[in-house]
Amino acid sequence: MSNFVHLHLHTSYSLQDSSIRHDALIKRAVEFGMPAVAMTDHGNMFGTVEFYNTAKKNGIKPIIGCEIYVAPESRHEKKSKDGLRDASYHLILLCENETGYKNLIKLVTQSHLEGFYYKPRIDHELISVHHDGLIAIIPSFSGETSTALKSNDEGKAKEKLEWYKKVFGKDLYLEITHHPEIDGHQ
Repeated sequence: MSNFVHLHLHTSYSLQDSSIRHDALIKRAVEFGMPAVAMTDHGNMFGTVEFYNTAKKNGIKPIIGCEIYVAPESRHEKKSKDGLRDASYHLILLCENETGYKNLIKLVTQSHLEGFYYKPRIDHELISVHHDGLIAIIPSFSGETSTALKSNDEGKAKEKLEWYKKVFGKDLYLEITHHPEIDGHQ
């Protein structure tokens, strides 16, 4: 049995980002001996029930999550900011338990009802209210801290990381991604 488990994975419910369907995903997870797999589609949970049922039927632990979009300031602000074309950063949230599942549903719903600007967005206010039972992963490319680091703003990166640490505590992780050689540089 493999110890590797995908925790940041998009399915066909992440339009223009992935084409893998749940049955094919779970079939591969079984083939590789994976004990579990997460589904973290962009801004939605449309495939949750299908994913959960398919995984359970095949003996794979389903980890329900979502890669949500976080507004630079308020979800109510409908304009681009910080050089972000769609006015959002990314954050991966995984459900640790039923409380987390209910909170993720609330966050995703509010992102569509109150925060929609190019994409369904939430903000720090909503995260601070609905974080119980959730595990957060700050993505390596489009998260608040990584975006600040790409702009050489270490102060802002530290500030954002400290905020997330305060809210999520031991349930906060940073995603690390292998960056292949680019133009002869490592």
